[in-house]
Amino acid sequence: MTDTESHSALREWRLHMAHPLTLTAIAGVTVILALVGPFGTITSLNTLERLAYWLLLVAGGYATGYSLSLVFLHRADGLGRHWLRVALAGGSTGLCMAVAVTLLNLVVFGRLPGKTAFPTFVATIIAISVVIMAVIDTFSRHLAPRQEARAQGDVTPPAILDRLPLDKRGALIALSVEDHYVRVHTTKGEDMILMRLADAIREVGDTQGDRVHRSHWAAFDQVTGVTRDGDRARLHMTNGADIPVSRSNIPKLKRAGLLPR
Repeated sequence: MTDTESHSALREWRLHMAHPLTLTAIAGVTVILALVGPFGTITSLNTLERLAYWLLLVAGGYATGYSLSLVFLHRADGLGRHWLRVALAGGSTGLCMAVAVTLLNLVVFGRLPGKTAFPTFVATIIAISVVIMAVIDTFSRHLAPRQEARAQGDVTPPAILDRLPLDKRGALIALSVEDHYVRVHTTKGEDMILMRLADAIREVGDTQGDRVHRSHWAAFDQVTGVTRDGDRARLHMTNGADIPVSRSNIPKLKRAGLLPR
């Protein structure tokens, strides 16, 4: 990963982890686990100890999982199909968490899993991590929190959405030229429209974005990462698509804060 990619990933990680919804979710899960006390913690730890124990695991696990999702799901383009990236991200998170839980239990309880139980212990954590990663990926690809929050106000939906089937009318992600058609990517799916890209762009309304290539327009608040390729770049979008950025359009990314000036 280049310095530019690292800068972008670190900024994205900080914004996500500091978001009130993220903090609320971590706190809520921690409190529930502390009250329920699974895996024997209800009897072996008092309330404050359980809160500290589960906070370390929940916060650490989520931070690790989200970090690996940024690497595998949005920046590891050479790894092939998207489902393989999800499996690798979840499996890697599971391995990290297996080590973390083992060390934490050694410190807190002074014991390690038995040799016969250890493989099952690790496999269970990996399986849970893969499932959780798949759920996180599904939500991140099909929900657009910032645009949907704006939609709750008086913002008029982009006119181009009227051309799509009802089940495909979500927040705009990207527009791409294919022959004489424009492929419209939204958070609800995608569809082909017979029209010119320039005409389609005129119908995006108040959606924050720009034409980044002669064949592509991208919504900037749907970008999860940017990869530099010499004097060009690629945008990684929330639906898993990659949008090329031509050299002449790099300044647009800098003005949008997607690349350092």
